Formats: sequence, structure tokens, C-alpha cells
Amino acid sequence: TAGFSVVTYTGNGVDGATVGHGLGVTPKWFFIKARGAVTNWTSYHQPLGNGAGLHINTTGGSDTNSGFFNNTSPNSTTFTLGSGSTVNTNGGTYVAYCFAEVAGYSKFGSYTGNGSADGPFIYTGFRPKYLMIKRITNTDNWNISDTSRDPYNIVGNELYANLSNAESTSQARYDILSNGFKIRTGGSSFNGSSNDYIYAAFAEFPF
Repeated sequence: TAGFSVVTYTGNGVDGATVGHGLGVTPKWFFIKARGAVTNWTSYHQPLGNGAGLHINTTGGSDTNSGFFNNTSPNSTTFTLGSGSTVNTNGGTYVAYCFAEVAGYSKFGSYTGNGSADGPFIYTGFRPKYLMIKRITNTDNWNISDTSRDPYNIVGNELYANLSNAESTSQARYDILSNGFKIRTGGSSFNGSSNDYIYAAFAEFPF
């Protein structure tokens, strides 16, 4: 009911292999990590499509590679793998963390920047408690904010999923609103002109 599952599997190195995710609905976001090898954390996010992925531990932009998900979108029961080493080496063991949207609780989407301090408004249908944003057009960090560290607007305290850095407090980024968030910077990490971004948001007060 929370739209979240954790699954483990053993790879077979075959394009088109499928793994059950147990959500009962199609996941919008999932990420995979090899348990017995040094590899990237490979992530599927619906706006990227099924032919590309992102690596949560790096700053890289969208990585087009059929070896991740075999150019096949997930469905309500399974996700599909290519034969890439980060997701499906023969005999390799993996863990996958899978998320589906739950109205009033979680939202996974995308937006396009306009390069202005009067940036886009992104509707989530709830006030976000936790928000992670990643630029996919070019390299950039996985930026994490929340309303415990930033109870008032404009939100400016930031951590990075891909870095060991201390918290950044260097600039204002966006407003957290009752039904979404509003970008308040023209900086490239959040709002570069014509740059594309993905986000994951979880609610302050789930409905």
C-alpha cells in the first residue's frame, strides 16, 4: 500500500530476463545494485524511457544503453533486464528497490527548466516532505532537500546522494508548497534553460 518493494534476484546474463517486483501496479522508479561486485547503482525512471538509465552514485546524465532494461518498460508484475553487468551478470546477485506512485503520498516525474528565478511549478498533489531532483540533460548531483532541515521557504539546505560532502547551504533553490514545489533559481542544478530534470517526492502529511 505504500508503493514500495524490495526484491532480490540472481542474474542469468540473458537479454529479456524478467523479475517480479510485487507492487501490483507498474513502478515509476526502481534502482538496482549488484551485491557481490563493485558496480554502479543503475536506476530506471519512467520519464527517461526504457532505453536509458541513470546511476545514483554518479553525476552522469541519462545513459542510453539497452543492456539495462532491454528497451522494455516494466508492467504491473515484472521489470525486464538487459544483459548489462550492473543489472544482470550470469550468476550475479542483485537487490532492487522499487517505487510506484500512491496518490497523496508519493510522486515521481519530470520537468523542463526555463533558466529563470521565476522557475516552473511542479504539481505533486501534496506538500512534499522529502524531495530529490536530478538533472538528466547533463552531469549534475542528486540533490536532496526536506522540510525538517528547511521548515520555511525558500528551501536551501541540500545533501547529495552521490557524494560524501557535508550539507550545502549556499543558495535558495525552491519553495515547498501545499500541492507541489516552485523553482526559485535559474541555476543549472535545478532550472537550466531547456534542461530536463527528474524528481522523487514524498508527502509531509500523507492523505
